Amino acid sequence: MRIIFIGTPEFAVPSLKILLENNYNIVAVITAPDKPAGRGQKVSCSAIKEYAQKQNLLILQPLKLKDPDFLEYYRSLAPDLQVVVAFRKLPKEIWAFPKLGTFNLHASLLPNYRGAAPINWAIINGEKVTGLTTFFLEEEIDTGKIIFQKPVPIPENWNAGQLHDYLKEEGAKLVLETVRAIEKGTAPQIPQVLKGDEKKAPKIYPKDGKIDWNKTAKEIHNLIRGLAPNPAAWCYLNGKTLKIFSSQVYYNEEENASTGTIKIIHPDTLLIKAADNWLKILEVQLEGKKRMDIRSFLNGFREQIVIT
Repeated sequence: MRIIFIGTPEFAVPSLKILLENNYNIVAVITAPDKPAGRGQKVSCSAIKEYAQKQNLLILQPLKLKDPDFLEYYRSLAPDLQVVVAFRKLPKEIWAFPKLGTFNLHASLLPNYRGAAPINWAIINGEKVTGLTTFFLEEEIDTGKIIFQKPVPIPENWNAGQLHDYLKEEGAKLVLETVRAIEKGTAPQIPQVLKGDEKKAPKIYPKDGKIDWNKTAKEIHNLIRGLAPNPAAWCYLNGKTLKIFSSQVYYNEEENASTGTIKIIHPDTLLIKAADNWLKILEVQLEGKKRMDIRSFLNGFREQIVIT
């Protein structure tokens, strides 16, 4: 089979790697154009491009996927199958072209958590189990017929970064299984059935990380887990943004304190009162400062702390 692989971030790299290791014919890789990043706005490439360059693969980075010149060259590659892992929406001219179709790897058990941030929202919502799905692409995002699914338990205190790293490796195995099934002509095509109670996974915006101390300690803890390490949950400390990367629900303090109450137990304990229990803060980054554990933060902070 002539396969085109389409992807951009680090999450996609293990899937491309496993196909190459199993001697599949990757005729091209489509990824995002290079763009400025970081404080210095140095032009950087995607994780997929970086890996594909080391493997001497043909790399395509179209600014517009419907560009006539690009489409002409794309068609000349004559792909039999396309594999998509973490990429923007494809036009029909691309996803419908290969004779064996185009399939996508999604980090949830579809139709639950359709959208751009399934890993984050599963943890934010306190799910105990998430999963992986491969499915054939159709016009609407994340709606195509399911090929394979794999449930994945979420350890109680894992954050989004840890779950991401686990799912990218397990997802690669599912991608390989899917390609093999398509190659043999045995791939299932199971329509997605909506029950009406499916949860969504929209893109995460900075406002989504603002902590509401009137919520329960568990809800806030899950928000912190679900947004760590990036973009991170946050609140205001003395008017400056305080990112919180790690926390614990703390049960053994007086329950009648008002929400947002601060309790500092030197040298390494900072407690903040939520609606029901206290939250023990473990790792933070104050605006203009570096990320640090709470002991280091308290040792260097001498002002009275006001959290909002």
